[in-house]
Amino acid sequence: MSRYNARTVEPKWQQAWEAAESFAARHDPTRPKYYVLEMFPYPSGRIHMGHVRNYTMGDVVARTKRAQGFNVLHPMGWDAFGMPAENAAMERGAHPGDWTYQNIADMREQMKPLGFSLDWTREFATCDPDYYGQQQALFIDMMEAGLITRKSAMVNWDPVDMTVLANEQVIDGKGWRSGAVVERRELTQWFFKISDMADELLGALDGLKDWPEKVRLMQANWIGKSRGLQFSFDLTAPAHGMDKVEVYTTRPDTLMGASFVGISPDHPLAKALEAENADLKAFNDECRKTGTSEEALEKAEKRGFDTGLKARHPLNPDWELPVWVANFILMDYGTGAIFACPAHDQRDLDFARKYDLPVIDTFIAAENGAPVTDEAFVPPKSEAVKWIDHFAGLDVATGDEAIDRTIDFAEKAGWGEGVTKFRLRDWGLSRQRYWGAPIPMVHCDDCGLVPEKKENLPVELPRDVDFSTPGNPLDRHPTWRDTPCPSCGKPAKRETDTMDTFVDSSWYFARFTSPRADTPTDLDEASYWMNVDQYIGGVEHAILHLLYSRFFARAMVKTGHLPASASEPFNALFTQGMVTHETYETRNDAGRPVYHTPDEVVRDGDAVRLADGTPVTVGPIIKMSKSKKNVVDPMDIIDQYGADTARWFVMSDSPPERDVEWTAAGAEAAWKHLQRVWRLVAEGDHSAEGVAPEGSEEALTLTKLTHRTIRDVSDGIAQFQFNKSVAKLYELTNAIAKSKGTGAAEKSARHFALTTMAQLMQPMTPHLAEEMWAALGGSGLVIDAPWPVADYSYLVENTVTLPIQVNGKRRGEVTVAADASKEEIETLALADGAVQRFLDGKQPRKVIVVPGRIVNVVV
Repeated sequence: MSRYNARTVEPKWQQAWEAAESFAARHDPTRPKYYVLEMFPYPSGRIHMGHVRNYTMGDVVARTKRAQGFNVLHPMGWDAFGMPAENAAMERGAHPGDWTYQNIADMREQMKPLGFSLDWTREFATCDPDYYGQQQALFIDMMEAGLITRKSAMVNWDPVDMTVLANEQVIDGKGWRSGAVVERRELTQWFFKISDMADELLGALDGLKDWPEKVRLMQANWIGKSRGLQFSFDLTAPAHGMDKVEVYTTRPDTLMGASFVGISPDHPLAKALEAENADLKAFNDECRKTGTSEEALEKAEKRGFDTGLKARHPLNPDWELPVWVANFILMDYGTGAIFACPAHDQRDLDFARKYDLPVIDTFIAAENGAPVTDEAFVPPKSEAVKWIDHFAGLDVATGDEAIDRTIDFAEKAGWGEGVTKFRLRDWGLSRQRYWGAPIPMVHCDDCGLVPEKKENLPVELPRDVDFSTPGNPLDRHPTWRDTPCPSCGKPAKRETDTMDTFVDSSWYFARFTSPRADTPTDLDEASYWMNVDQYIGGVEHAILHLLYSRFFARAMVKTGHLPASASEPFNALFTQGMVTHETYETRNDAGRPVYHTPDEVVRDGDAVRLADGTPVTVGPIIKMSKSKKNVVDPMDIIDQYGADTARWFVMSDSPPERDVEWTAAGAEAAWKHLQRVWRLVAEGDHSAEGVAPEGSEEALTLTKLTHRTIRDVSDGIAQFQFNKSVAKLYELTNAIAKSKGTGAAEKSARHFALTTMAQLMQPMTPHLAEEMWAALGGSGLVIDAPWPVADYSYLVENTVTLPIQVNGKRRGEVTVAADASKEEIETLALADGAVQRFLDGKQPRKVIVVPGRIVNVVV
């Protein structure tokens, strides 16, 4: 029996592709281009099955488009800056660059055996000076275009690592690496002015028809456009030169339910008051130890401090509201102050119950409404409610109607203004750490902030840094930090903050179009290759990475580095599911869980044990995780079964947008199927190529199925339904295996089916497909063969076979003309031998004919 040996076959074809430079993308205006890109990986040192799935999806698309005549760009790079490398340097005593580049080399060597059709000539890492030097040039151009500013802002500050943390790096109020309690601190930071584009970024989402709806919704919610009312509460007595508190609210219709006025601990009034009130200062300082994200504030216990100040209600000057400092109010949204309506906001209600403040209903449910007790009544704004007290005279109306009426009422009365605001804040890009792109700015006592001259770029990171002291080593590196002012030449100091790593990944797609250019892009190359036709990556990047990339594309258009047509960089987006695996655990002497890798456990029927017989508890099926040890190493799979088995499995098991569970049985089944396909080629008789199938019913049936498979596999790949394409290839494999005819027509039909299958399997199992193609006498490489096209004359069905049910059970079938009438179908069905036996000479009670589907006979 012939056996497919992946260990020898796969390297052979990879060498052939490399020798032919098959996947090197070249500018060719005579051909339509197609740019497929997967989100590039962080070089952790090991690839995992998630990488295999993600890049196989992109590879299937890239290879298919290439076969269909497109000039394909399919590049690879590394998202290489960031704190993990710096942390590794601290732990291992190595330089972050050495650690990173070794990891890149290791992962490249792990990825290449998978046979991805990547243009490795365009490879770069974001920590390459050639890359971040052009990023620095972009920064300078964006500064000149008014897209960058430097201002004071509240940030998450890790007092141990002594750096700003993104909201995502604050876990349960603590630094993700140090575990230190994070503080809110006011620092002067560099910002991209993304908020200036908020309305444009929001409006353009409607045009992204080939993005998942859930991603567009997540982005819309993050941008957070809202229309509300801005107005002031007058203080009964001025305090520190302030006589009013200005608020912004998206629910001005609930103003008659106001219970108190709340201000942020960072509000100017709160800061002024804390200077003379030690208790308030202690409270505010404690509040500042909470992260700045809305999620962190929502999870935190609601706490407040009564300032003793009173504010007059704008509709009734005799109605005085207490002014509280509250820990859940952010200074950088709205005005940093609110009025609270506890009856219709759960956060406000929790606060009011805690501090025994009034709860005043302004509306109730339109039917059977009852006053609020422990749960705020917050219906959708589109739902009609019965108003208890609305100053514009509403009775039953929706919240949307009430908001519009309130804003109109306030504007006409002159005490408020309708204002549109966005939740989206400017993007703070400053990070107080070493392993990032240096910000190319210089601080001069005479000239102020001065950009570095472009001819001096890149501003490279120094190699000789010391991580033994907490904080940013660039601050302690005088020979790097101290530099002449680019403008006046006097002694000055470099900016020691480095850029957020989101910056690195926000324009890499553009750099791939001309990765060796002496400017951020070559506009001719960018005009040819952009946009990315298909972008693939995890849904966890659906908000920040994609939003920042959309902003950067617009900024690059404005600064002349991209054509106007590339302002939305990704035409189509696909977010894949995760690769999962069940977990295995035992308990140690202290009763704590001890996790085990899949290769440590042994199955004996339903029992799962360790090699020493210790029983193992099989846990939930979750994302592969090093901490839970439910990780399958792709290198082990490649060594045991070959790369094509891993590729086939991750494409076949479930829809690509859903999670796929990796199982040893599933991998083995995939391997057995590919062996079966190879045997059909290696053990078949292919001597009758080119004989027409029409003379043989068996040959004609197989040929028709082959053309249907071409159509269905092509459609499945185009629609990102890879598992359906795989299912159709299974079906064709079974049909070829069942074809036993020895005539020339049958042999020819099998040869046609197998050569077609090699072409259709090429995107998923490229090594096996090349071996099949060569064995079948195909010319050149199968990757260079044009994609097969279905002959639709074979797809037209002149007859149709209908099942016949007698009393609800299938008893036979009847083949009729596709356009046969109900009467003709009924006559043929009743003449069927099996039906005749059940009728036993009697007339049927009823015959139900569903044309094209089924015949039901009731006896």
